[in-house]
Amino acid sequence: MWINKIKINNFRNYKNEEINLAQNINIFYGENAQGKTNIIESIFLCSMGKSFRASKDKEMINLDSENASVEIEYQKKDRDGKVKINLFNKKSVFVNGIKLKKLSELLGNINVVIFTPDDINILKGVPQNRRRFLDIMISQLKPNYMHNLTLYLKTLEQRNNYLRQIRDEKKDENLLEIWDEKLAEYAFIIYKYRKDFIDKINKKIKNIHSEITDNKEDIEIEYITDCIDKKNFKKILQARRKLDIIKGFTTKGVHRDDFNIYINGKELSIYGSQGQHRTAILSLKISELNIIYDEIGEYPILLLDDFMSELDEKRRKHLLERIDNIQVIITCTDKIKLENKKVLIYNVKDGKIYRED
Repeated sequence: MWINKIKINNFRNYKNEEINLAQNINIFYGENAQGKTNIIESIFLCSMGKSFRASKDKEMINLDSENASVEIEYQKKDRDGKVKINLFNKKSVFVNGIKLKKLSELLGNINVVIFTPDDINILKGVPQNRRRFLDIMISQLKPNYMHNLTLYLKTLEQRNNYLRQIRDEKKDENLLEIWDEKLAEYAFIIYKYRKDFIDKINKKIKNIHSEITDNKEDIEIEYITDCIDKKNFKKILQARRKLDIIKGFTTKGVHRDDFNIYINGKELSIYGSQGQHRTAILSLKISELNIIYDEIGEYPILLLDDFMSELDEKRRKHLLERIDNIQVIITCTDKIKLENKKVLIYNVKDGKIYRED
């Protein structure tokens, strides 16, 4: 699949821009704070319905405006389409001119894999980073996953509110059974999606990582969860009920899932070097590309936001060898040369985009 055109109005530091993209490699270069990442963000917004860096939609609206819009025309092997998102007091999402009732209906129209300099924190940072990585990838392929995750989080919030009411207002503890049942139901569904996805990554990543490291490193991903079956998770909730009441929140569940990566049997987050972290995240992202291809029969769009600067020449080579027949959008501070690749180059300066011949 590929994007033909992006139209952005009052989005971040852009007023009114229309960008035509090539089916292969598109490079946007310029100094920092000129608007390069905003282009990546606009594509991600039309893929996932939210930003990868802003917590609130209003942050994406130009400071001199009250509303913004992004429109993307894209092509898949069996159809073309258009996604438009309007940002105002309330976000409106349209696919082929039809307003969507649920954000989950957007997922899967435009598939992306994104690299950013912060992605190394997926492996080095807190478990929340790794859960977010799973949520983004799975929801693109299985939109029903996001629907169940939303239901789980709503139920979790209700259970947490009632835990505090039991603690502070002496409400009936037995009524927790209502939320425990629902929480366990949604948790098991989410677990199955995540377990299946990590199993697929494990099958892909071993060969990819071995090639990148000249057969010197073996990589393994271990999924960590308390929710391997519904009945067992309900027992865990009941066993920790007194503690949950004291704390005022649910201490176990898929909202605390995690995964560890091991290199040659050693936990990466503890023993891994900076270079091993970079190689592992590169292997992980290349695995994503291949899993999406297996699922939908075509490659997603690859978004590289200043990520090439994070890779040495060897890692760049491994990445570039794997992006034939993939549309790639690259942002960078300096114009880069890619040998034997067709490239469309844009210069970005102060919220304006200039195509170079």
